[in-house]
Amino acid sequence: MDVVVVGAGPAGMAVAAACGRLGLDVGLVDPNPDRPWVATYGMWSPELPADLPDSVVAARASGRAIALTEHRLGWEYVVLDVEALRAHLADQFTGVTVYTGRAVGSPEPGTVALADGSTIKAAVVIDAAGRWRPLDPAPSRRLPAEQTAYGVILDQDAVAPLVAGGDALFMDWRASHGEDGWPTFLYVVPLGGGRILVEETSLARRPGLPLATLRRRLEARLAHHGIAVPKDVRSEKVSFRVDHPRHCGAGVLGFGAAAPLIHPATGFSVAASLRLAPQVARVIAENLPDPVRALQAADATVWSPAAKVIHRVRRIGLEALLRMPPDEVPTFFEQFFTLPEAHRWAYLTARDDIGGTTAAMAALFRESNWRMRRHLVLPALMRPLPTNG
Repeated sequence: MDVVVVGAGPAGMAVAAACGRLGLDVGLVDPNPDRPWVATYGMWSPELPADLPDSVVAARASGRAIALTEHRLGWEYVVLDVEALRAHLADQFTGVTVYTGRAVGSPEPGTVALADGSTIKAAVVIDAAGRWRPLDPAPSRRLPAEQTAYGVILDQDAVAPLVAGGDALFMDWRASHGEDGWPTFLYVVPLGGGRILVEETSLARRPGLPLATLRRRLEARLAHHGIAVPKDVRSEKVSFRVDHPRHCGAGVLGFGAAAPLIHPATGFSVAASLRLAPQVARVIAENLPDPVRALQAADATVWSPAAKVIHRVRRIGLEALLRMPPDEVPTFFEQFFTLPEAHRWAYLTARDDIGGTTAAMAALFRESNWRMRRHLVLPALMRPLPTNG
């Protein structure tokens, strides 16, 4: 076998399909490969890969944000139809064999060990199993920083006090939930078919803010706006790590959230995964049958020198947010959303644009007072914060 991919989420299926399209012999391993995808995945419209059909887009909306004041972001926000995306990727499974099993490790390069004692061998092994990363033997030595969220799906008419039709509320940092303490924001996006996801989100905290707190705040916020939540409402619960170290499994390529490709300032990773998958597949195909060269080329594609720098810079930004006094977080985002569009775009999306990212950070620094500058700079000189309490 040429490639074995662990994890049948968006990242794993995308890279498996991309490898199969190039004629590679591919295996895809997952404990429940046919499970429905239930998470909500969104991205900015310019990030959509050109080869995705229109059917995978559930809804489009104009992006806006509220920190201290309201900001029109100037970009269209896209919410994916996850089942359509899954079906689209599965339809491209030429040369892909699906294995039902739980990966538990990679005892040697080119080998995936399963929980039932069997093994699967391939020239290149890819761990795309998200936060679980079963092929990364290195345990985390610190408490994880996590993004957590609790949301409900309401009818479009019910949320009219929050968003107009055709709008998506990327962030609303106003504390209309009535609580002090750790800052959270409201996220409101259309799902298509007149349905709207309304979600209270903790961007990052070490450890993650409890879902019970987020549910309480969401209900209070909605009540503040006169929005009633039906007893039988469908809910969405979110919890994932945003500070995974880089995957260090020997002879294994980490991909997707397992790499990690998660942007710590947004929690997004699907757009980067979908765009990188064909590039990773191409360099693997070009360098086989030499498995070492193929793996090295794939790793260099995911982690170019520029991508490594941007990853480090974003992690410093994450630590700055974790250390920032809670009442100053909305002020920080107010300054960020007033930056020129090119700066905001570079920081939120470009994972290998050193010039654009540093220009954005320099502009933010110039706009900040000395207290905020201190919050932004000191984390680069300090160890990661052990806990937010």
